[in-house]
Order: sequence, then C-alpha cells, then structure tokens
Amino acid sequence: MTVPPPRQSPSPDPTPSAPVRPPDSGGAGGGRGALLVAAGILASRLMGLVRERVFAHYLGNAEAAAVFKAALRIPNFLQNLFGEGVLSGSFIPVYAQLLGQKEHEESDRLAGAIFGLLALATSVMVAVGMVATPLFVDAIAPGFEGESRALAVRLVRIVFPGTGLLVLSAWCLGILNSHRRFLLSYLAPVVWNLVLIAALVVAGGRGDEAYLVEVLSYAVVLAGFCQFAVQVPSVMRLLGRFRPSLSVASASVRRVLRSFVTVVIGRGVVQISAYVDTAIASLLSERALSSLFYAQTIYLIPVSLFGMAVSAAELPEMARASGGATEEVNAKLRERIEAGARRVAFFVVPSAAAFLLIGDVVAATLLQTGKFTAADSRYVWYLLMGSSVGLVSSTVGRLYASAFYALKDPGTPLRMAIVRVSLGAAMAWGLGLYLPEVLGLPRHLGAVFITVASGLVAWLESWLLRRQLSRRVGAAVGAPPGLIPKLWACAAVAGAVALGVKLALARALGPMVGVAQEWGGGLLAPPALHPVFTCLAVVLPFGAVYFALTGALGVPQAQAVFRRVRRLIRR
Repeated sequence: MTVPPPRQSPSPDPTPSAPVRPPDSGGAGGGRGALLVAAGILASRLMGLVRERVFAHYLGNAEAAAVFKAALRIPNFLQNLFGEGVLSGSFIPVYAQLLGQKEHEESDRLAGAIFGLLALATSVMVAVGMVATPLFVDAIAPGFEGESRALAVRLVRIVFPGTGLLVLSAWCLGILNSHRRFLLSYLAPVVWNLVLIAALVVAGGRGDEAYLVEVLSYAVVLAGFCQFAVQVPSVMRLLGRFRPSLSVASASVRRVLRSFVTVVIGRGVVQISAYVDTAIASLLSERALSSLFYAQTIYLIPVSLFGMAVSAAELPEMARASGGATEEVNAKLRERIEAGARRVAFFVVPSAAAFLLIGDVVAATLLQTGKFTAADSRYVWYLLMGSSVGLVSSTVGRLYASAFYALKDPGTPLRMAIVRVSLGAAMAWGLGLYLPEVLGLPRHLGAVFITVASGLVAWLESWLLRRQLSRRVGAAVGAPPGLIPKLWACAAVAGAVALGVKLALARALGPMVGVAQEWGGGLLAPPALHPVFTCLAVVLPFGAVYFALTGALGVPQAQAVFRRVRRLIRR
C-alpha cells in the first residue's frame, strides 16, 4: 500500500490523512532484538528490585505484606489472562506477518479491532472482579481470616482497575514489538515501579502497615495508567490510521480471535498453577506466603532477562518467516530456535547454580534491610534452591512455545500446559502440606517443596514441547547436544569457588553462625559483612570463573563477550 504524504493545506474532509509510517528497522530482530529486550527488562527488573527492597524495608514479612502481595496477585489474573502472554501467542504472529507482507491497511484494521475488543473485555472483567472480590479472596488465599481477609478484599477492589490498564499496555507492547521497537515496551514498567517506590517513600512511617498498603494499592492504579500512557505516542506514530472498533469482519481479526481463545485457556490453566501455590502457601503461614513472592521476584530476573528477552525478540521474526515454503520455514525455525536456546542456556545455567549455592548472598543483597532480616534472607534462599530445579527448563520452554505461536499453533502449548498444571498442582499440594511433617521439618519449609514441584513439572513441559516441535519441523531442536552439560560443569566449578569465598569470609570476619540454630540445617549463614560487599566478594569470582571456563572451552557466547570487552578496552 502506498501511504499518501501529509497534507500541505487545509481540506474540508474531516478525516485526517494517514501519517507517513516509519520504516521497520530490520536490524532489531534476532540477537540485537533480544539485546534490546534484555536491556529494557534489566532496567525494569532492577527498578523492581529497588521497589521490593523499599517494600521489604517498610513491611518485611508482616501480615500486611502478605495480604498486599496476595491481593495484587488476584487482579493480576486479568493481566495475565489478556495481557502480554496471550497477545504474544495470538495477536503478534498475525500482525507481524501482515507487516512482513506490507499489508499495512489490514494491519491497522487489525490493531484497532483488537484494541476495541480488549478494552470491552477488560472493562467487563474489571466490573465482575470488583463485585466478586470476596469469592476470589476466599479461593486464592483461604488462610486469610478476620482482619486479614477484610483488608485483602478492600485492597483487591482498589487495584482491579489498574490491572485493566496494564492489559491495554500489553496491546502497546504487541504493536511495538511487531515493528521491532523493543526497548520502550520493556522500559515502560520502570515507570510503574517508580510510582510505587514514590508511594512507599512518601507514605512509609506516616501510619500503620494497613494504611501503607492501602496507599500503595491506589498507587498501583496510577502506575498502570502511567505505564500505558508512556507508550501511546510511539504506538500512534507507528499506526497508519488508528480506528478502535469491535468489528470481527476482517479475516485477520477472526484468525487472532481463534488463537486468542486457545491461548487464553492456556494462560488460564497456567495461572491456576500460580494460584494453587499461593493458596497452599497461605495455609502454611503468612511468612511462607510473603517469602514465596519475594523469591519469585528474584527467580523471575533470569527468566525475564534471558528467556523472555530471547522469546520476545524471536517471535516476530519467526512469524515473518512462517509464510514461505514448508521446508524453508522449518529450516529457519530450527536455526532461530537453536541460536535462541544457546543464548538462554548460557546465562540461565549459571543463574540456577547461583540460586542453589549462594542464594543467601543474592537474597540478602537485594532485600535485606529494615524489617527484612538475615533470617528472612536465608529462608528466601531455601525457596530459591527449589526454584533452581526448573529454571533452565522454564526459560527454554518459553522459546519452544513461541515457535508454536509463530506456526499459528497455540493448541500444542495449551495441551502441554494442562499436563504441567494438573501434575504440578497435585505435587505442590502433597509435598507442600504433608512432606515437611513426614520429614520432621518445620511447617513453613513446605514452601520449598512447592517451588521444587513447580521446577519438576517445568522440565516435563519443556521436554514435551521440544519433542512435539522436533516432529513438527522435521529435526531435533534446541541447544546443541553436549552444550548444557558443559555449561553446568563450568557453573558448578564457579559455584564451588564462590561458596569457598563465602565460607572464608565467614571464618575471617566473624563467628560461624549455623543455620542449624534457627532452621535445623547444617548450612552457614552469610558472613558478618554488609550484604553488598559480600555480594561483590562472592559473585564477581563466580562470574569470572564461569566466563573463563566457558571461553576456554570455546562456547561462542563467552567468546563473543570477550570480543566485546577487548573492543571496549581498545577504545
């Protein structure tokens, strides 16, 4: 379609002409696109960690902290149901393919229709959610009673509209990603975090904990609006004519809706798993519930930085390539999946090793302040140990699911998700509630087994997705054989060095404080040094050893990092 130039003089026609559409940047796909996504996610996650640190400072593991975290999780179901994950599986593949075929008029029509339909569906869901809030609270957090339950109901009703705004923000992300404008969409959550941090700083210490979380809930609504608003100008520049509608007459709209229903069901199934974990943790203790949320914040850093970044960058590229001959499409998919799996595994394997061996240092550095104590950091470490079981599989599984979405096949990820969630819910229930008593462990350590169960079923889902995808594209997909064992060997050596540094610091700087005194284990607490200095002393050797070993073994990602460092030194 030829886009007319902007008008040079007024016209009686009230319909504005279509603006000149900025050309897509062909260089933002693949590795560079993943780098941009990772940069945006890194900034967002770092700001999220600042938010969590400020939150932990003022609330720690208090009852109000657990109530707020659970209350935020309930309306987030709406965001997860209609937000980024669903649009990635239904809207982006169709929209990106239309852009690749230069069908700009149809792509604009599709964007307007999806916006209108999303806005309508979200409004209805927000209204229903606010009316049915007591039922949701009883289902998601059955351990809340009395004042805790009343506060949770009040907070959920405040937060629900803000979650609806985040769904519209995800629509903006879909438009920007499809046009290869990756950075802004993943930087936008920085604004969301800044608003919440400001609310915590302003309201902290001015009232009791219930007052603080109520102020924070109103801040969530404002933050959702701000996150949506910062993306709108760029989205409007990319669209030719933006006309929101509720029309489903277009064939492309109907294609999206067919996939949308399947992906929504899939996301709904996945969310059931998260809510089962929340419900079980609420039955264990309020500390277990709030600590599970803290651990998930840390756990999601590598998942987002590497799994989400690579998958988000590769999805539009795989969707653009899906219109050719079958063998050509399969070859391109295999190539992109292997490259993506290499990048994911190289960074996620050491992340899992770090969670397993030095997770106490990581948790203390990110969260230990104010009411969040060293004992809380150790407890979060135990949860990170369980999370490390499925970290690699969860991130690689996102890439496999994106490949199915690019092939316009959301049904396969749905079936695998049903298997994972059904088995995971049963395992989390049995292991989390009953295994600690069988082993003679404190009840709150059941939260560790919840994370272990989630990790085990993540491996199953990833294996099933890989097997089905290999059949679909005619050959094995994923990281090259032998790469992941090689990475694990390097990460294990690096982890042993870091663990040795931590123990040496414990002996040199203070008495050895056994975790056995509090938890009945044999592991050491972090040394008597400020958590940030401990982190530098422990994590820097870990990273240096890992990069040195992988570089010596010829791992391409490590060698690429060394080449960049050498270029920077020369400059």
